[in-house]
Amino acid sequence: MGWRKRLASAARIAGLVRRMPVLILAVIVLAVGVAGAFHAPALAQEQQNRGWSLRDLLFPRRSERIEPPQDIQKARPRPKAKKPRAPRPPAEPEIPVVDKAPDARTVLVVGDFMAAGLAEGLDTAFAENTGVRIVVRSNGSSGFVRDDFYNWPEQIKSLIETENPAAVIVMLGSNDRQQMKVGDVREQPRSETWTKEYERRTEAFGKAIAEAKVPFLWVGMPAFRVPKMTSDMLAFNDIYHQAAESHGGEFVDVWDGFVDENGAFVTNGPDINGQPVRLRADDGINVSRAGKRKLAFYTEKPLLKILGLTAPGSVVTPSAPAGAPVEAPAPAAAPIVIDRTAPMLLSDPALDGGSELLGAAPPAKASPDLPGEKLVVEGKAPIASPGRADDFSWPPKAAAATDTTTAINR
Repeated sequence: MGWRKRLASAARIAGLVRRMPVLILAVIVLAVGVAGAFHAPALAQEQQNRGWSLRDLLFPRRSERIEPPQDIQKARPRPKAKKPRAPRPPAEPEIPVVDKAPDARTVLVVGDFMAAGLAEGLDTAFAENTGVRIVVRSNGSSGFVRDDFYNWPEQIKSLIETENPAAVIVMLGSNDRQQMKVGDVREQPRSETWTKEYERRTEAFGKAIAEAKVPFLWVGMPAFRVPKMTSDMLAFNDIYHQAAESHGGEFVDVWDGFVDENGAFVTNGPDINGQPVRLRADDGINVSRAGKRKLAFYTEKPLLKILGLTAPGSVVTPSAPAGAPVEAPAPAAAPIVIDRTAPMLLSDPALDGGSELLGAAPPAKASPDLPGEKLVVEGKAPIASPGRADDFSWPPKAAAATDTTTAINR
């Protein structure tokens, strides 16, 4: 029986030995599970820092997904502050256009594209004037150089006969910076032969207007953005000035209105009211609406003189009706003579206002009996005239008695 007990005891020991790995494994799994439940985030971070191990391969750990709190939102980018917009210039008030009178006088504007802009400005200036009608007959690409394209000395005659204008306004030459065919040779701009032929053609144009016996204004060219073009326009203006005055016309110089104080081209500048505006287009050649009105502003005064709407010494606006009588200036009022009492001077011995200017030769020694001498030497004031402010006699003298004095005595 003893060996059976020992055999049973050995069998139990052997069973325990066989089950030992399973028990050990169960204990390890339980320990790992409990540790993972409490330290999953820390183990996951540690696992990332130290890499993988055999234990991780046999018993992988799962980290819980941590959700962000519901009340935490992603920060939104702040909206960018908008740049303040530049204030828009006040809109120009619309000028009412009135119907022209049947006997309204016609002003004929001829030339190139610059003349068309000038005519637009004149339309605005005379919009309310029923006695003046602006008629434009321009050719934008024309000039004196390409007479094969448009011959102005010949065309101006027919235009004057058709329109029968009271005045002609010319603005021409911005397209003439090009070769000119003289005979069979093409001459370069502003060469000696080119200049002589150009002067001949401008003289022929001015003569054609003068033969029609119509007063005319020749408006010069403004500055342009290209420096070479600006210098050419200066030379052209001298030719236009000579052609206008040699045939009884008047040259209108607009140069200063489109340059700065140094004589350089400007895109922005003062308008007719002195407000800063844009005068030229982006190309540096064409003029804006305000620039067109400024061209017309230079032309208004001599044009009004031709039409008889102004006179020396008087101020008449372009809206004055045609033929309206000009009011003569009122005669100057007669000077007002003011009778002032001469001041009493201590240097006047007689205290009667003397007749000599201060600084004159000193008078001869005065008599000690004169009032001035008594006042200075003896301190005795002269007897006051009755009723004067320094008359302190009491009762008042009869000559100074007045109603006021009587009232005071009462």
